[in-house]
Amino acid sequence: MVRNPLTRRAAAIVLAGLCAAALAPSAQAADPWPSRPLKIVVPYPPGGSSDIIARSISQQLSEALKQPVIVENKPGANGNLGADFVAKSAPDGYTLLLCDLGALAISPSIYTRLAFDPSKDLRGAAMLAYSPHLLVVHPSVKANNLKELVELSKTSDLNFAVTATGSAPHLAGVELARATGAKWVYVPYKGGVQSVQDTVAGQTQVLMNGMLATYPHVQSGKLKLLGVSKRERMPLIGSVPTIAEQGVAGYETGTWQGVVLPAGTPPAIVKRLSETLVAAIRNPEVRARLAGQGAEVVTMSPAEVDRFFAAERARWSRVVQQEKLQLD
Repeated sequence: MVRNPLTRRAAAIVLAGLCAAALAPSAQAADPWPSRPLKIVVPYPPGGSSDIIARSISQQLSEALKQPVIVENKPGANGNLGADFVAKSAPDGYTLLLCDLGALAISPSIYTRLAFDPSKDLRGAAMLAYSPHLLVVHPSVKANNLKELVELSKTSDLNFAVTATGSAPHLAGVELARATGAKWVYVPYKGGVQSVQDTVAGQTQVLMNGMLATYPHVQSGKLKLLGVSKRERMPLIGSVPTIAEQGVAGYETGTWQGVVLPAGTPPAIVKRLSETLVAAIRNPEVRARLAGQGAEVVTMSPAEVDRFFAAERARWSRVVQQEKLQLD
């Protein structure tokens, strides 16, 4: 029998194509992570605590992962716009959300309609830092401690600047007013930077905000510091009493900066990212720079972040229900 060489050649070509098709998914699956740039989404305007942390560690991450790391600000809706973007991103380890996890935990309780569910659509990667809230006032305010401020609030019109309605600083102020009987009007902004700027300018008189973004204005004398929202005094400002010391027992709030990822991100990628993030924030140079601005390096594993997030949601849900705070 004479075999047609063209038939044999065609068969070989088809067989080679089938083998290539069969191997293609394996080759793709074996593609090492990371093989392209990573993006850190900060859901607030530039200059706030989350932005400062993200830019402090981006170079360390880039060097460790041998890929460019881009910090992108996506502000809006009290951080929910950027969080929603990350929640709906591919769970491949290339899109990270770095934000105040305490603030993110408030959203499910305060917003009647939320485009994503933080407890289902996001998962923890690492906690990085804690910065207490500072209770500050414009220098013209005639109060030098919490007691004097509370008394003044009952006889004078005081505007309390908040980064956004339903933000962690807002609810910190609500908790403080409930505990002390203080009276003030909350003025919402679109981010911490704007709320600080207006208090520095005297357009608002009272502010609670993360120490990392607020302390430089205390140092310059543009804001007067009355208290710290931490159970123990901060070494950097050891002469300043905590709010708990000034009569509000157990009071502690602050900004907890951490990283979360889209749910479904492979465990191996989560583990490597977590380890790399923790190593970056623990870098002596980064740690020293943040400590000088009032942020403590506080790290947690992915599972610990998830537990923290759940506890914060429960805590702030009670405050929201007590105050009947709701946003569309």
